[in-house]
Amino acid sequence: MFILIVGAGRVGSSVARSALAAGHTVSVLDEDPLSHERLEVGMDRTWEEAGGRFTVGHGMEVDALTEAGILDADVFIASTDGDNTNLTISQIAQKHYEVEKVIVRVMDPARAAWYSEQGLHTICPTQHAIEMFTSALGEIG
Repeated sequence: MFILIVGAGRVGSSVARSALAAGHTVSVLDEDPLSHERLEVGMDRTWEEAGGRFTVGHGMEVDALTEAGILDADVFIASTDGDNTNLTISQIAQKHYEVEKVIVRVMDPARAAWYSEQGLHTICPTQHAIEMFTSALGEIG
C-alpha cells in the first residue's frame, strides 16, 4: 500500500516509520528539510535506504503533492501542526485526487466531529486527552 504523509513532526514521522516497518511504501512531504532527521530516529540506516521517500514542500502546493506521489497514494495522512492546512489538503486529497483513504489530525474537537460527519476520517488528540482526563478523574473518586 502506498501511504503519503504530509507533516513530519513527532506524529507524522512516527507513523511513517511504523508504516515503513510494516512493509508499506511511504512518502513523506514536509516544508522543513530538517524534519527529515525525525524519520531516521532509531533506524540503523537512512530513511531512503530503508525504502522511504521524502519531499520538501508545502502540502498546499500541487507540485509538491505531485512530487510526493499523491497520484499513486492509497492512503493520505494529514498530520501538520495546523488544523486549517490539514483539513484543506485532506479535502483536496479526497475530492480532487480521489485517494481511497484519507486520515486527518484535527486538534479542535468540534471541527473534528463536524468534518467526520462530512466523510473525513478525523483523529482528534484533544478529544482523546479530554476522555483520558475524564476517565482518570473518575478513578480518583
